[in-house]
Amino acid sequence: MSLTRRTVLKSAAAAVPVAALSSLPAAASTREPAAIGRLAGKIEAGMAKYAIPGAGLGLWYRGREYVRGFGVTSVDTNEPVSGDTVFRIGSTTKTFTATAMMRLVERGRVSLDRPVRAYLPDFRTADPSVAARVTVRQLLNHSAGWQGDYLQDYGEGDDALAKYVAGMTKVPQLTPLGKVFAYNNASLGVAGRIIEVVTGKPYEIAARELVVDPLGLDHSRFFRSELGGFSVAASHNIVDGKAVVEPSFDALPRSLQSIGGLISSARDQLRYARYHLGHRGLPHLLSERGRLAMQSHPGPGGTLFVELNGVGVSWMLRPTAQGPTVVQHGGDWSGQHSGFLFVPQRDFAITLLTNSESGPLLLAELFADDWALQEFAGLNNLPAVPRQLPPRRLAEYEGTYVSQQIGLDGKPENLGLDMTADNGELVAGAGGQPLLRLAFYRKDYVLAQNPDGTPTHTRANFVRGANGQVEWLRYGGRLFRHQATTAGSRSLRPANLTTRLL
Repeated sequence: MSLTRRTVLKSAAAAVPVAALSSLPAAASTREPAAIGRLAGKIEAGMAKYAIPGAGLGLWYRGREYVRGFGVTSVDTNEPVSGDTVFRIGSTTKTFTATAMMRLVERGRVSLDRPVRAYLPDFRTADPSVAARVTVRQLLNHSAGWQGDYLQDYGEGDDALAKYVAGMTKVPQLTPLGKVFAYNNASLGVAGRIIEVVTGKPYEIAARELVVDPLGLDHSRFFRSELGGFSVAASHNIVDGKAVVEPSFDALPRSLQSIGGLISSARDQLRYARYHLGHRGLPHLLSERGRLAMQSHPGPGGTLFVELNGVGVSWMLRPTAQGPTVVQHGGDWSGQHSGFLFVPQRDFAITLLTNSESGPLLLAELFADDWALQEFAGLNNLPAVPRQLPPRRLAEYEGTYVSQQIGLDGKPENLGLDMTADNGELVAGAGGQPLLRLAFYRKDYVLAQNPDGTPTHTRANFVRGANGQVEWLRYGGRLFRHQATTAGSRSLRPANLTTRLL
């Protein structure tokens, strides 16, 4: 599952018609476990259904690596994808930033529980009291409480990230420090800046020296100028149901590198997963204690397409019905969407990289739904049986919900959503058009469905304030503030528009 903001409220999978693609790889060898063939078949079927030209798969299962490419890097060239084809991995980069930070922790140069100002003395936020108290750990477990989607472009100079962090004063504080989980790109920008200041090097150089190069990730880079000689997956938009190369999707501001800038291959991503599984024979980056600390002691929990116990040191920690914890992330940028998860107690890992704006639809089937977990690890999501509620129970959830972001141009933007009761469920819409149906399966927790009632494999939840009233909708990890009346979003930007969001 891609665990970052790709499309805040994506409408029906049926909105992407089937489009013809080039031929896909032959079926898996008969010597491979049958589950490998079933996975390949599911990927191929999803690529055809959702118009995804290419995908890179990395899988660790029963003590073996399975790495392969599907489809093509570009519909214009028909170059086949291989296990070494590079894609932008988006927000899985955050876990590289966190791993680099943990290396500095183990060297005694950073403490997770010290204030950010111990390393950035001039750090300021919209709420001065938060700037003085927020810790490094709270940056990495997404509990700082300020608005997370701050995506401003500050140019390509070495000072881009410093300028980004200096701009944090315009990012509003939404919730009390350390109390509420909300997915937070801005926090990982601040973490990247700490790495720069402590090491005295630009983030990209520090991250390569601390993590990428020591692990031998030979097909992982931060700048497109470094990809000479690599097989590179082109970014595709969907136009009239067909994948079309969109070069404008390739650019990512340097200010966002520590948030989502790494470009990598399925083979490298699987090696990285195996490191965090604790496999022997790989380079030694962290002590066992440090590696495991990244996967434990979560902050506040909630939902981000699935239910989360919370976030450790940047890793999302996901419960299962059987008990073992799933450790995951994933990432998104326009035309490049990926999923990444591993299960330490089952010695299992999977990553899938895609090169189409429709990639999240396939990723939801493999990473938010429990198909892959059941097939390869014998695990399932926590049970969720939707039920209808009477109008009096739904009334407190009705109203307008608004989420904020700061775009590439630095301008604030509101995303609006209207919530109304209908037939025992809630209908989320914008501009008079229904986007999703939300069916409750326990108090404050809902399953998101397409307007026709088909599943999206997504869970969300409502968050109550100190007075017990419904204060927020948390969808895709983002907080939408509850307002008293409906129809407010008709004057706002509809929340289902696809945007360049990590």
